Amino acid sequence: MSPKQTGTESSPAETKANSYAYHAKMNGKHCLVTGAAGFVGSHLSRRLLELGCRVTGIDCFTDYYDRRLKENNATSLLEAKGFKLLEADLADIASSRVKDVDIVFHQAAQAGVRASWGKEFSHYTRHNVLATQRLLEWARDSKPERFVYASSSSVYGHTGKLPMHEDDLPRPLSPYGVTKLAAEHLCNLYYQNFAVPAVSLRYFTVYGPAQRPDMAFHRFIKAINEDEQIVIYGSGEQTRDFTYIDDIITANLSAALSPNAAGRVYNIGGGSRISVNGVLSILKKLSGKKLSIKYEPVQAGDPPHTFADTSRAKKEIAFSPAVSLQAGLLKMYASFKP
Repeated sequence: MSPKQTGTESSPAETKANSYAYHAKMNGKHCLVTGAAGFVGSHLSRRLLELGCRVTGIDCFTDYYDRRLKENNATSLLEAKGFKLLEADLADIASSRVKDVDIVFHQAAQAGVRASWGKEFSHYTRHNVLATQRLLEWARDSKPERFVYASSSSVYGHTGKLPMHEDDLPRPLSPYGVTKLAAEHLCNLYYQNFAVPAVSLRYFTVYGPAQRPDMAFHRFIKAINEDEQIVIYGSGEQTRDFTYIDDIITANLSAALSPNAAGRVYNIGGGSRISVNGVLSILKKLSGKKLSIKYEPVQAGDPPHTFADTSRAKKEIAFSPAVSLQAGLLKMYASFKP
């Protein structure tokens, strides 16, 4: 299946205008970024620093993947003026060490659909549910201007309809999805009962430079560069709505600054739907190599399709994806070059 694009590349003038607008509103704010050494958190922290924010990052450096990759993400941040990193577990109320925060960007989570089964589930309840509840309790007392929570399209599971809309009944297919939905409910509870200005963003398959090593695009490009076999779970005809990291960062900023976003949930998708086989076709053209592909059985918890209806986000927080899949893949592929 070829991509169905609803987003287009922003012009340089438009991008520059948006940057000025964000700088005017964010400059001087103190932001708390949880999961700051992770994929999304490190990109977001870097962007906030560029906008003139003071950033306090928290990360507990779980062993889900090689710690050195997170340390590498954090290196450039630690060299920047205005950034402070705390290594701590949010479930231990690490946020109590942070004062006078204007905006919270809660990106921290125990990631991974396939790893959330069995004995590992306790890690997911701790880092995704308990940690979020503790952070919301802190926000209840600290009263930030906005609390942006990074949720996931995994809350939908197999809805039976596409595109997926925020009002669709969530039916998670994995323990990971269950914990992300539980944290969403907590955000809503604290908004309704204690006026914590929480907003939840349901990310649809985020990709880009510094993506986690367990995620598909990272695995595909690494295998291509090293002339190794690419492993696909399923037929490859399953489809996803892939979202470039820059669009995720823009969505966070928009959710933080939009006056009526508190208490709402928004789909954040890339504006395209393409099969995994379609992605491999693009990567084959980018690399100029013949790909060796091995198809294995579908993994438990993987939905057959995802596709975001982003009309609510466009209407209420002025978010529209700006980076096409082809352009985003080119940027990510280039980032792997020596």
